Amino acid sequence: MKRYDLRELNADFIDRLVEIMKTEIVEDENGIFLFEIGKFEPIQAVADIVKENKWTLMNSLKFNEVDWTVVIKKTEPTPDINVEKSTEE
Repeated sequence: MKRYDLRELNADFIDRLVEIMKTEIVEDENGIFLFEIGKFEPIQAVADIVKENKWTLMNSLKFNEVDWTVVIKKTEPTPDINVEKSTEE
């Protein structure tokens, strides 16, 4: 697990996040990324990039008033499991 502070890039951090995930994070490893949110659009952009690249978004949380932290695992997400609920008679 590696931590990256991308706050100095302001809203232009997405390209660097993708570069790190592709070149510095090995398969099945987590990357922790800290960035400034400003508006909410960067959060959706991260979720979109994670989905596009078939990684797993492990956690996403507001760190303080201006920063956001995401944990991304470099592995395909597991499919949703459809479990039928049994009904009691």
